[in-house]
Amino acid sequence: MEELFRPKLFSILKKGISKKQLSKDILSGIVVGIVALPLAIAFAVASGVSPEKGLITAIIAGFIISFLGGSRVQIGGPTGAFIVIVYGIVQNYGIDGLIISTVLAGIMLVAFGLLKLGNLLKYIPHPLIVGFTSGIALIIFSTQIKDALGLEIDEIPSGFISKWGVYFSNINSLNVYAVVLTIATILITIYARKVTTKIPGSFLAIILITSVVQIAHLPVTTIETFFGAITNKFSFTIPSIDLNNLSYYFAPALTIALLGGIESLLSAVVADGMISGNHRSNTELIAQGIANIFTPFFGGIPATGAIARTATNVKNGGRTPISGIVHSITLLLIMLFFGKWAKLIPMSVLAGVLLVVAYNMSEWRTFRSILKGSYFDVLVLLSTFFLTVLVDLTVAIEVGVVLSALLFMKRMADISGKIQMGMDSDVLEDYSSLQKGISIYEISGPLFFASVKQYSEVLKETGIKSNVLIIRMRHVPFIDATGLINFKEVIKILKSAGVTIVLSGVREEVFVCLEKFKLVDLLGRSNIFDSFDKALEAAKMKLKS
Repeated sequence: MEELFRPKLFSILKKGISKKQLSKDILSGIVVGIVALPLAIAFAVASGVSPEKGLITAIIAGFIISFLGGSRVQIGGPTGAFIVIVYGIVQNYGIDGLIISTVLAGIMLVAFGLLKLGNLLKYIPHPLIVGFTSGIALIIFSTQIKDALGLEIDEIPSGFISKWGVYFSNINSLNVYAVVLTIATILITIYARKVTTKIPGSFLAIILITSVVQIAHLPVTTIETFFGAITNKFSFTIPSIDLNNLSYYFAPALTIALLGGIESLLSAVVADGMISGNHRSNTELIAQGIANIFTPFFGGIPATGAIARTATNVKNGGRTPISGIVHSITLLLIMLFFGKWAKLIPMSVLAGVLLVVAYNMSEWRTFRSILKGSYFDVLVLLSTFFLTVLVDLTVAIEVGVVLSALLFMKRMADISGKIQMGMDSDVLEDYSSLQKGISIYEISGPLFFASVKQYSEVLKETGIKSNVLIIRMRHVPFIDATGLINFKEVIKILKSAGVTIVLSGVREEVFVCLEKFKLVDLLGRSNIFDSFDKALEAAKMKLKS
């Protein structure tokens, strides 16, 4: 049990934290708390629940995830990825159904951690992740059009296409003031960083534009129009559970658990790259599960690790879970003493904030780069994307996983003969006479979503101790999008550490993939060779220079 659940906070406290780092963590936590405020409110409102539920989630779940989690810098709370799921559950099952589904998802996440599935979830193919993330981004964008344009619509259909049909048929009710406020919010959110990096643009936009609306008495809808006053109290709620209907909640609960697990571990991996750390994936899953078990009873919604807020934490100097705890305390104080003023925020301002979130979530550059790759990756990407937008997120994830597995099996069957015919004799080569400073690592087999994590870790460990690292790729028949993205990150890390990387034995089809993902430019064409002898000679020359 000790190996399964070892919170980072406890390990760090045993070693001790310097006063300098403690002050950095506290300041970072305050900044992240301010960043999280408008997002927590916006995510709750977009999910079809009252604003304080977003704050409660960020406070309680955020605290638990930092206190018990397996990452040094992970910031937990509500995220844009859950908007679509939460909205659907509330519409179909009500608030009681949301509580039950979230608690069940929490139990599933704890089970994932106890079963050591943390490492498994990290092997979800990247095109699948980009597909449903981009799909969610498009759905979030579409849900905000009503408030962004100030349209007077009583009921909006849930279907993507029918939703846009209603928007176009009601375009004559457009509110010019709402449109101007939405545009102003987007511009302030994006460009505020040029004026100050300490105060987030979304927070500035809410303060400035809400003040203007109140002073000028502009005719736009506000949070108060839809939800009334925002409570600053916590209340404990036990939902009414009909055991006969419990099975209805398993599908949405599984979606929450899978999406929450994938997003939290993805965020932790991104954070590891930023601080050169290593998170404990199973501990992180258990912490996420506990947070989602307890938070709903106090009025919260599903929570997971938030990539943008985690990155903000790292950039502001946060290096221990204390910053995440301070972020929760900051939000608690804001809710208790200033929460009553949040009801004055115009809905068009929240729409503007969420439109920026949707754009950042869309990963359109990555989406475009995957479209240039193999048709296997393109098929997974587009299938997941269109199923997310037009059908259902649960279906998209299920189909995406099965399709990825089937396509991989087909790919391996297609190349199995080529691998055997193209392989050199299986002779163990002696590298003991190599000059000091040169290391060699050979990748044997495809560099794809199921193997790239292990290869990446070993490459980092091997390369960081070298001046020149030769990566032999004679037995790599193909690289998928997940492999390319991870390989690129490793190369960037090693290059920033001053390591020269040389590739040898790169097959033509692999070289084409490296070129499409701009890895050839990153490495330099002069560092890629068709034979090991040439690569070794070049490595020796680079060592001398």
